[in-house]
Amino acid sequence: MWVKLCCLLLYFLALFVLARVFEAVAWYESGFLATQLVDPVALSFRKLRTILECRGLGHSGLPEKKDVRELVEKSGDLMEGELYSALKEEEASESVSSTNFSGEMHFYELVEDTKDGIWLVQVIANDRSPLVGKVHWEKMVKKVSRFGIRTGTFNCSSDPRYCRRRGWLKSTLIMSVPQTSTSKGKVMLKEYSGRKIEVEHIFKWITAHAASRIKTIYNWEHLKEEWNKSDQYRVKIYLFANLDQPPAFFSALSVKFTGRVEFIFVNVENWDNKSYMAEIGIYKTPSYILRTPEGIYRYGNNTGEFISLRAMDSFLRSLQPEVNDLFVLSLVLVNLMAWMDLFITQGATIKRFVVLISTLGTYNSLLIISWLPVLGFLQLPYLDSFYEYSLKLFRYSNTTTLASWVRADWMFYSSHPALFLSTYLGHGLLIDYFEKKRRRNNNTDEVNANNLEWLSSLWDWYTSYLFHPIASFQHFPFDSDWDEDPDLFLERLAFPDLWLHPLIPTDYIKNLPMWRFKCFGVHSDEETLETFQDSESDSDSENKEVFRSEKEVSEDDELNTFHKRGAGDPWCSAETCLCANQYCPHEPSERKARSYGSCSTAGDVEPDWSAWPSEMLHCTECVVCLENFANGCLLMGLPCGHVFHQNCIVMWLAGGRHCCPVCRWASYKKKQPYTPPQPLSNDTPS
Repeated sequence: MWVKLCCLLLYFLALFVLARVFEAVAWYESGFLATQLVDPVALSFRKLRTILECRGLGHSGLPEKKDVRELVEKSGDLMEGELYSALKEEEASESVSSTNFSGEMHFYELVEDTKDGIWLVQVIANDRSPLVGKVHWEKMVKKVSRFGIRTGTFNCSSDPRYCRRRGWLKSTLIMSVPQTSTSKGKVMLKEYSGRKIEVEHIFKWITAHAASRIKTIYNWEHLKEEWNKSDQYRVKIYLFANLDQPPAFFSALSVKFTGRVEFIFVNVENWDNKSYMAEIGIYKTPSYILRTPEGIYRYGNNTGEFISLRAMDSFLRSLQPEVNDLFVLSLVLVNLMAWMDLFITQGATIKRFVVLISTLGTYNSLLIISWLPVLGFLQLPYLDSFYEYSLKLFRYSNTTTLASWVRADWMFYSSHPALFLSTYLGHGLLIDYFEKKRRRNNNTDEVNANNLEWLSSLWDWYTSYLFHPIASFQHFPFDSDWDEDPDLFLERLAFPDLWLHPLIPTDYIKNLPMWRFKCFGVHSDEETLETFQDSESDSDSENKEVFRSEKEVSEDDELNTFHKRGAGDPWCSAETCLCANQYCPHEPSERKARSYGSCSTAGDVEPDWSAWPSEMLHCTECVVCLENFANGCLLMGLPCGHVFHQNCIVMWLAGGRHCCPVCRWASYKKKQPYTPPQPLSNDTPS
C-alpha cells in the first residue's frame, strides 16, 4: 500500500511540473500567461459576447461594442485563462442531456426533493404543443447548463391526474428554487408568465428569480451594519459592482452553497460617499471579497481565480467543503492508488487484472467501512469546536499561492481528460518498467510467467481451497505458492472423506529434527561408512521425490544443518513410555502386536542415545516399515516424541496424513514434553 501511495504522490508531482512546463511553453509562444489581464478594448464583439454569456449577463439590448465592453468591465477583470476557457467552451458542440420525467414520483424525487439546485422544467399539457419549440429549447438547455441549472420535460400524458392537481392545464415553464437560505430547506415552484417566448427573456426571468435570493445592499449605512454583524455564517463573499443585478454565475453559486456561504451583492451605482469602502479596504470596483473570521481575501489575485462559475466553485469548495466533497475526493484518490497495482504487479496479463479487481474491491470496501464511524463521529453535538478548527485549517491552507496552483491544475486537467489519462498511463508504464527490471535483477521467475501457467496455478489453488476448510487456527509456517499437485483433485473426488480434511502445507517437514542412528562399536569403519552411504543415497532419492525444490546437499552439510541437542535425561524409557503400546484402530493387527518401545537390536548392541534430541523417545524400530534402525540410518522425530526412518515418515506425511502413526498427534503442532511421575523414596523397583 505504501508503495502505491508513493507512486501516486510521484504522479501528482509530475502533473504539477508538467503544468508549469505548459505555462512556460504558452508564454514562450504567445507572450502571455493565464493570469495576465486582458484589455477588453482589444477584443472583438463576438469574444465580448462570449465572456458575458459565460458570466451570465444579458446583452440583448446592447447592440454597440462599447456598451458590451463596459458591461464586461463592470462585472470583473478579464484574464487570459478565462478568455481561453470561454472560447473553448463555445467551440465545443457537445449536446447537453435533459431529463424526461415519467410521473409524479420521478418529478418529486428529482425536483422537489432537491434542495441545493435550480431546475427548469417544460410542462407539456395534454393535446397541446410545448411552449418553447425544440430548437429554442435546445439553445435554452445549453445556455442554462453552464450555470449548473438542470432541465427536464414533463409530459402530462404520462400522469394527467398530477397535472390537474397542480393546475397545469396549459403548456408552461416551471422553475424550482430553494425557498429559504438554510441548507436542505423547502423548494418553491414558479411559473413563467411572460409573453415573449425567447431564450434571452426566459433567461432574464431565471436570473432575476435566482438573484432575489441574494442579499442586496444599496447604501453605505447598510453595508456598515452588515459588515460588523456576526451571525451564523462564518464565510461571506461580497460583490462590489456597478450592476443592476449580480451575474448569473454568482446567483447560481448562492443556491449551490446554501447554508455554507452567504452571498451579498453591494450595488455601488448611486453611491455618493465611498469613504467607508476605503476604510474596510475596498479601493476599486468591481471586487469579489471573501470575508472569514481569519481576515479578508481578495478573489482574483492568484492563479486560476477567474470570474466564472467553475473557478469560483472550486475555490469555495476548498474553503468550505461538505462531507460529500471529502468522500468523493478520497474515493478518487483511493481508486487512483488501487489502479497502480495494474503496473506494479508482474507476470501474466490475466494475473494483473485479477489482482487489480481484488485491490479495487478491497480498497473501496475499506474506504466505505472507514467512513461510517467518521460520519457518526461528526454527528456528535459536542464536536462543534473540532469542526470549526478543521474548517479554519482548510481556510488557512487553501488561501495560499500553492493551493491556487493546485486548483488551477485541477481545472486544467479536468477539462482535458485525455491528457490526464495519457499521463497516468505513461507514469504506470514507467513504474512497470522499473519494477520489471528490479525483479529481473533479483532473479524472480514470475516476470516470465504466461497466462496459461498462471491460470493453471490459480485453478489448482482454487480447487484445493474449495474442497478443504482452511486450517487457519494451527500454528505452523504458511507460505503456499499455489503449487499443489493437480492429481490431488482427482484423488479427492475418488475419496470424498478427504474433502473435509484441512489443507496443511508440507513446509513444516523441513523443520522437523533429523539425526543419525549410531551404536557403540559394533561394525568396522568400512562397514559403517558403507552403511552410511547407502542410507544417505536412499534418503536423498526419497527427498528428491517429495521435495523437488530442495537442493542436494552433502552428507556432512546435511548433518550440520539440523539442530542437535546434547544428551540429557529422556522423557521416558522403553519400560515406562505410556504411548509405546497405545492402541490405534487404523494400524494392522501385526503392527499392534509389536512393541514400539523395544530396544533389542541384532547382537544386543547398545544404541548411542547421546546423539538423540532430548525430547525424542528412545526406540530401535520404525513402525511405518516395521524394520529395526540400522547403524548410520537417517532418523526423523515428530513433535510428540516418536521417531521413524526419515524417508518413511516423509512419505507418510506427504501423502496427506499429517499425524503421528502411533499416537495420532498432529505432526505440525507442538506438544508439551511428557514428565514421568517421580517414584517415592520408599518405593522399591520391581
